[in-house]
Amino acid sequence: MQDLLNTILLGIVEGLTEFLPVSSTAHLLIAERLLGLEGARWEAFTIIIQLGAILAVVAVYWRKFVDVLVGLPRDAEAGYFALSVLIAFLPAAVIGVVAIKFINAVLLKPTLVMPVIGATLMGGGIIILIFERLAPTPRYRDGDRLPLSKALQIGFCQVLAIVPGVSRSGATILGGELLGVDRKAAALFTFYLAVPTMFGASVFELYKKWHELSAADAPSIALGFAVSFVVAYFVVRQFIDFIGRYGLKPFGWYRIAAGAAIFAALALH
Repeated sequence: MQDLLNTILLGIVEGLTEFLPVSSTAHLLIAERLLGLEGARWEAFTIIIQLGAILAVVAVYWRKFVDVLVGLPRDAEAGYFALSVLIAFLPAAVIGVVAIKFINAVLLKPTLVMPVIGATLMGGGIIILIFERLAPTPRYRDGDRLPLSKALQIGFCQVLAIVPGVSRSGATILGGELLGVDRKAAALFTFYLAVPTMFGASVFELYKKWHELSAADAPSIALGFAVSFVVAYFVVRQFIDFIGRYGLKPFGWYRIAAGAAIFAALALH
């Protein structure tokens, strides 16, 4: 029963935080620590349930993905869209493979991971509050057709999310704003970019940890996957309208409060 509850809670945390600029990695690590879940088995489990969140993006924007796949052989628009997403994906793919060993060996050490997350949550929150004020007037408002140079630059912004606690969506949306991309357009492109990025990262990590799971874990995996999908589906449906109305500032304040809470807990431990 406890494993069932843990599975549901982790699925909710993953689905709720994957596409918000608050860092799903940080929240999953915090949840695992609070629930007393340690070991490679749970690490492999959290990697799999990320695939549920990826599927949520495909479910919400299924028509766009179908149109692109069907149109690729002959449609210039579909080819341009696919190329822009590929170009944005490459920096994280290349740099991530090179840096992942350092991240796992140093920043994810049990004694260091919580201070790192606390610092990146607070630092990211402060950056959001400052740089949203400094963002220029948007010049690019179509998330389906960004200039390739902007797609590449947003891809380099995504690389920052390799550091635990640095949100992938936060880095790409805020980076896009600073590059002159409309906030809602940047968020839409971030969703598109999430599919190859998260799928590739999940498969890469799961390849190394798959042996930690067994057939007995299948029901928990299915449940966690389903919960993550359902929660992420509703988040994706509402997120663009939310930030169009309120911006990223609410998430900036939340990150600062969450980071402060982590340092307070560490000080009392």
